[in-house]
Amino acid sequence: MKMRAVADLSGLPTYAFGSRSPIWWGTLGFVAIEGMGFALAVGSYLYLHHLNPQWPLSADPPNPWPGVILTLLLLASLWPNRLVDKAAHEENLAAVRRLSVIMSVMGLAAIGVRLWEFGVLHVRWDQNAYGSLTWLMLGLHATHLITDVGDTLVLTALMFTRHGQGKRFSDVSDNAFYWYFVVGAWLPIFLVVYGIPRW
Repeated sequence: MKMRAVADLSGLPTYAFGSRSPIWWGTLGFVAIEGMGFALAVGSYLYLHHLNPQWPLSADPPNPWPGVILTLLLLASLWPNRLVDKAAHEENLAAVRRLSVIMSVMGLAAIGVRLWEFGVLHVRWDQNAYGSLTWLMLGLHATHLITDVGDTLVLTALMFTRHGQGKRFSDVSDNAFYWYFVVGAWLPIFLVVYGIPRW
C-alpha cells in the first residue's frame, strides 16, 4: 500500500492560548472539580452552623487579621497576574520574567500569611466539628496556593533559561488563569471562616 501526503501541516503552530489549548481545558476541568470540593466544604460548615445555636463550638472566633491581610494580598495580586497573562500572549519575554518574579514573591508571601493564619485560629483541627471544617477549608485553599505558587516558581525559573520561549508563554497564561480561581475561591471561604463566627 502506497502512502501519500494529503496536506503539509508543518506550518501550523505547536501551541496556542486560551480555549485553543488542551492544557487550558484541563485547567478548566480542575477548576470545576476543585470548586465543587470547596462548595462541599462550605456547605458542610453552613449545615453544622445551622444545627448549632452556639457557633463556633467551644472556641473563640478566629483572629481576623491574617485573613484580612491575605485577602488584600490576593486581590492586589490580580493586577500583576493580568499583566503577566497579557505579556505572555504578546510573548514579551522581559515583561514575563519581571512579572513572574513579582507573582512568585506575592505567592510566597500569601503562603507565609496562611501559615500564620493556622496558628491563630483558636481551635485545633481535632477539637470538634467546627475546628475540623475550619482547618479543612483553610487546608484545601492552602494546597491550591502551594501548588500554584510552585508552578509559578518553576515557570519563572524556566523563563530565565533557553526554554523561555514558545509553549512556555502558553503555560504562563494557563497558570495566570488558574490563579484567578485561587483568588476567587478564597473570597467565599474568607466570609465563611471570619464572618459567620461573628454574626
